[in-house]
Amino acid sequence: MMRLATLTATLAAALLAACGAEHEELQSWMEQQRREVKPSVEPLSAPKKFNPQAYAGLQAVEPFSTQKLTVALKQEARQPNSLLAGELNRRKEPLEAYPVDSMAMVGSVNKVGRPFALLRVDNLLYQVKVGDYLGQNYGRITKIDETQIVLREIVQDAAGEWIERSMNLQLQEKAR
Repeated sequence: MMRLATLTATLAAALLAACGAEHEELQSWMEQQRREVKPSVEPLSAPKKFNPQAYAGLQAVEPFSTQKLTVALKQEARQPNSLLAGELNRRKEPLEAYPVDSMAMVGSVNKVGRPFALLRVDNLLYQVKVGDYLGQNYGRITKIDETQIVLREIVQDAAGEWIERSMNLQLQEKAR
């Protein structure tokens, strides 16, 4: 047993000595490479001079001005067959201040045979019925059942024409 331990120690010492020899050879090669290689770095070019320009569009019409959009909506509402005519002349309801995607249907109830839906908006609970308005696209509730609210919205299509589209607000199950 003692011989085996001595033999193992001798073998380990020999291996370490061999690694040391390779290490010296590696060190000499690295020193030789450092002496022979000369790096060539091109100098940086001088920065270009910046000439500031005055903003020329300040006197032009602002395309997103609320005044311009209001005028366009009123002109659209004056059209004889416009979908917006009735929408712009009525009083806004409180839930029209919120986008539909921020609302969650959390339940439904029936009162005197009429369906009502319960909506959660900003951690407040609202009771809505068929005919109520909600959302920012002139959404009007057309149907309420146990699992969803169906509403009609008026939106602009790609050509700028006002069209009606149907949208569903599904009952949200509470995540556990």
